[in-house]
Amino acid sequence: MTSEPKIPDPTRPAGRVLVLLDGSRLSLDALEAAADLAHSRGAEVLGIFVEEVNLLRSAGYGFAREVGASSGQARPLDSAHIEARMHALAEQARRSLAQAMSRRGIPQTLKLCRGQVVQEVLGLASPEDLLVLGRVGWSAAPGSRIGSTARSLVRQAPGDVLLWTRPRQRPQGRVVVLLNHDQGANHRAVRVGADLALQYHQPLSVLVRTTNGDHQRVTEDLLSYLQQQGIAARIRLLPMASASAVTRALQEEGASQLVISRTCSLFSEPGADNLLMELSLPLTVTP
Repeated sequence: MTSEPKIPDPTRPAGRVLVLLDGSRLSLDALEAAADLAHSRGAEVLGIFVEEVNLLRSAGYGFAREVGASSGQARPLDSAHIEARMHALAEQARRSLAQAMSRRGIPQTLKLCRGQVVQEVLGLASPEDLLVLGRVGWSAAPGSRIGSTARSLVRQAPGDVLLWTRPRQRPQGRVVVLLNHDQGANHRAVRVGADLALQYHQPLSVLVRTTNGDHQRVTEDLLSYLQQQGIAARIRLLPMASASAVTRALQEEGASQLVISRTCSLFSEPGADNLLMELSLPLTVTP
């Protein structure tokens, strides 16, 4: 039996849950995750389906080809075929969105757009919104775990972005928040991690990448904030941690989800992109 939607927390900024739909299996998984998050927040859901204008333009060139996913054979791009396929995917998105939200009693709307995916999504998102999308989408290269669309939205979205993938089953996973020792955005990331830990009934770990010897001050400041907010968490310091060291720490913590701010210095470290591509767990990036 589905429970009634929760009353929104008056201390939380009002915001929607935006979910990007493209007809892929991962986007449908992301839709279910978005529905659960919207239910826990008492938020409305906006589904977004974008007809990619670059693909439609490509069909106008005689030399353009597409490769069959099953046959591997190249064939000419047919604009009428692409239009029909996009319309079918849009209708599938409408049905999937309605079904997922009706089961939970969540208000929902589907926005159909034509243009470039990143620009269309950024035009709809606000700082209070949570954007949810599958980790592979329109522009993912074969074998990659994060498509170029997802990368661009992580860097540019005004609010939180959840890159969803079905997490591995663990006996007792932990929600892990990765921080810098001197990062002003730490409190928001910790708050998001605490909310996820509460929703999924999992413990919370906070990993802090430190670059100097002032470990005691960092720990005391963080403990003070956690205590003020009533958040229980395990704190672990990672002095001068490289991307590979962070990966090992996440494995040791048994991470089921990762929360990180886009201002985290890890993003400028060599190997950071590979780290994010190899992580087979949901990733929330905060401003």
